[in-house]
Amino acid sequence: MVTAEASRPTLLLVHGAWHGPWCWETLESALKAEGWATRTVELPSAVRPEAPTTEPFPGIHEDARAVLETLEGIEGPVVAVGHSYGGIPVTQAIADAPNVSHAVYLAAYQLDVDESLFGFHGAPEPEDPKGVIPPLENSDTELYADVSEEETVRAVRQLVPQSARSFSERVTKAGWRTIPSTYIICEQDGALPPQEQEKLAARANAVYRLESSHSPFLSMPAELAALLANIAVGEAG
Repeated sequence: MVTAEASRPTLLLVHGAWHGPWCWETLESALKAEGWATRTVELPSAVRPEAPTTEPFPGIHEDARAVLETLEGIEGPVVAVGHSYGGIPVTQAIADAPNVSHAVYLAAYQLDVDESLFGFHGAPEPEDPKGVIPPLENSDTELYADVSEEETVRAVRQLVPQSARSFSERVTKAGWRTIPSTYIICEQDGALPPQEQEKLAARANAVYRLESSHSPFLSMPAELAALLANIAVGEAG
């Protein structure tokens, strides 16, 4: 007999720029307490101290490969959750992942084919982007405005430089065109303004809203866990 827990999809959590799997720990605990299986990915475009420092630095295609390799190691259906920049490699990777049943964009870039992060914002796309983009000087207010001071300090200390290529390269496959998707708008977001999220959310099949800043996995993990569970249960049903 298959239990409800056994039939649930696995939640694959894909972090954004400058971050790492560490940012999901509190949310994972909340999800696991309710019987949900989770997995995370370490995106190579977030350039860690131990990573090679030679050009070219990893871009969206290396990130998408990391997502796809993780998906290939998961049995059963998967709901892929991308946060912020993480929505870009999710979009690219899930086009080739038959076990992904749903994609969730959490204040994320739900880009279409031939779009880049820079291009979406109307910024120039360097033909040969090099180097890295350091974490925002005001990360504490832009990324973690409603996060506790202690948690914010811990998070800022763990941020790493982000490959410039990852912001410049264009999407070549848009998995959300064939896989159902949900967008979660963070309505107090200072990093990706809500009006920009609204444009991206128009591409999703369903839209939810949280009264949070850019990082609800740190500021309201219980509420985010409940919302993701609701989305995933609806998809499984």
